[in-house]
Amino acid sequence: MKILALESSAVACSACLTEDDFLIAQSYENSGMTHSVTLLPMAEELLKRAGVSEKEIDVFAVAAGPGSFTGVRIGVSACKGLAWALDKPCAKVSTLEAMAWSAAALPGILCPVMDARREQVYNALFSFDGEVLTRLTPDRAIGLEELKAELREREGKYILVGDGARLCYDRLNGDGLELVLTPPNLRYQSAWGVARSALELAKRGELVSAGELVPEYHRLSQAERERLAREASQK
Repeated sequence: MKILALESSAVACSACLTEDDFLIAQSYENSGMTHSVTLLPMAEELLKRAGVSEKEIDVFAVAAGPGSFTGVRIGVSACKGLAWALDKPCAKVSTLEAMAWSAAALPGILCPVMDARREQVYNALFSFDGEVLTRLTPDRAIGLEELKAELREREGKYILVGDGARLCYDRLNGDGLELVLTPPNLRYQSAWGVARSALELAKRGELVSAGELVPEYHRLSQAERERLAREASQK
């Protein structure tokens, strides 16, 4: 099964091509340019170098959230466009689960975290037994203090992965918590993690059509919060 995976949920973006769990090619860019400029050309060039046409792709996968509202929208739109044109299925991948796959070989409870601002992070917890990644919590936006209290209750060594890893390490470390930062080469989002999660979705028969593929933000955008606040103040 050939999977083309896209990751644009944060500052960097990447694309990769896999066949089952074998990585054929991957491209990563953190140039500061907008994902709308870099993501699709990156994917097209990757396929060209690999000698694989879009028609040969069995599944188009994308990190569908949580993450940057703009970045997630760009990734989902690109994935929808590619899949719709070829009538191929999509894998709607949790950004956090994809991040957990990237660090799955490290011992401990996997704790992906993305900085959601306003004293919150996007987070979920996972365990890995060497073969199976098991979800321990749903994806959520959670306050730093609330996350700290939950980690204390669960106990164990926590492997921090994601662009919020340093934030959580600096703010939550100590007081009986054992937090470990993943190495920089494993810490940030990558399209390979998206492809690996997509493979599991395909095995479980949980792929979706291009029309069914939508972002999962897990909280309102700032513009939506401001609109609701204005409406509330006018009542």
